[in-house]
Amino acid sequence: MTDLSCKVLVLGAGPGGYVCAIRAGQAGLDTIIVEKAAPGGTCLNVGCIPSKALIHAAEQFHAVAEAATGNSALGITTASPKIDLSKTMGWKDGIVRQLTGGVGGLLRKAGVRKIEGEARILDGKTIEVRTAEGLSRISCESLVIATGSVPIEVPSLPFGSNILSSTEALSLQQVPETLAIVGGGYIGLEIGTAYAKLGAKVTIVEAKAQILPQYDAELSKPVLARLKALGVEVHLNAQAAGYENGVLRAKTAVGELKIAARKVLVTVGRRPVIAECGVADLGLDMQGRYIKINGKCQTSMRGVYAIGDVTGEPMLAHRAMAQGEIAAAVIAGEAANWDKRAIPAVCFTDPEIVVVGQLPEEARAVNAEAAVATYPLRANGRAMTLERTDGFVRIVHEKASGLVLGIQAVGAGVSEFAGEFALALEMCATLTDIAATIHAHPTLGETVQEAALAGLSKALHA
Repeated sequence: MTDLSCKVLVLGAGPGGYVCAIRAGQAGLDTIIVEKAAPGGTCLNVGCIPSKALIHAAEQFHAVAEAATGNSALGITTASPKIDLSKTMGWKDGIVRQLTGGVGGLLRKAGVRKIEGEARILDGKTIEVRTAEGLSRISCESLVIATGSVPIEVPSLPFGSNILSSTEALSLQQVPETLAIVGGGYIGLEIGTAYAKLGAKVTIVEAKAQILPQYDAELSKPVLARLKALGVEVHLNAQAAGYENGVLRAKTAVGELKIAARKVLVTVGRRPVIAECGVADLGLDMQGRYIKINGKCQTSMRGVYAIGDVTGEPMLAHRAMAQGEIAAAVIAGEAANWDKRAIPAVCFTDPEIVVVGQLPEEARAVNAEAAVATYPLRANGRAMTLERTDGFVRIVHEKASGLVLGIQAVGAGVSEFAGEFALALEMCATLTDIAATIHAHPTLGETVQEAALAGLSKALHA
């Protein structure tokens, strides 16, 4: 057995873990990061990046397929298109390799030692790692738990064969003729929309009364309309019950549904990786199934920190990255603390959804003076030239002061608004701040200024 020691030991090289390790290394702390696979975690390897690559490829194919019908308003016609999904996946894998290699280079540049292997925590200062060369024991002064999360398995639909998690769905070599998706959240809808555009017959089964149940119906309505336009069947208030002989069964209030499906994608949520690597044996204080932390990402055990998905919702890569920076700064002796006002969330559905801050009902529940200003994309020139006018921008604000409490948008390409939305909340912007800021013309971003003007009763183009 090899014995190693370090100041900072980071368990998991996902977005939170590798950012924490880089920052610790940059601060001059002797740092080791342990990861059983390629750096980048779920997000880079089998999540965020691969899914966006598939979404882009699907959109390109769908545009060509639409042109082949001769119904393009732009006057474009093509021959009947085909897609070699295995080649698409090869292109996607190339992007992933380039990015994981980049992360590895950044870790080396920061002086971080990376050990590849499966780790198990022995105590708050020691872990054991099974590597290709054998066992290693690593002791540390500060331990950072960044072990991430994995898809939740439904008992009646165990993963394997034709029952897929998002990981397998992003590595298919052929477009399935029929695809059923269990779960109408953002992961299922993103992947389902992509495969619908690639030619699969997609059916969505959602147990709740609407898709994207974490958001209000106004935001999800354009997405539902687009799904139906793409030929996707959506069954709400339906509970998946089992799968056999190419048929998914689902229970509804009016009886059992039988859905033909060559493949079934199960996307009902994710759970933190805690028990698998010995985290549970530390006896840390918990909040439900997640590790409880304070504003410095400290757990109930001195010298043990936790960041990312193991600390609860929202399970977002950029939240984990922000926590990783805080944990590294605290370990380095800096006065860091979580003081973020907003964490943007994006659904890369079609159309996209971006949400920052309070939704209308959330704001009204705590502030009777909360008001909403909305501007439709159909009134925006750039949206018209892109042939996508479905959606809107919405600003939730205090009626008297104009203080921005939340900003949301649904529409093609609105994910790029996330930075402006988050900045507005972090800087405590008012409607006047946004309205008085010159936005370039012609851009989709003008809709944000127009929404602010509408909230001030000074609308120009609506």
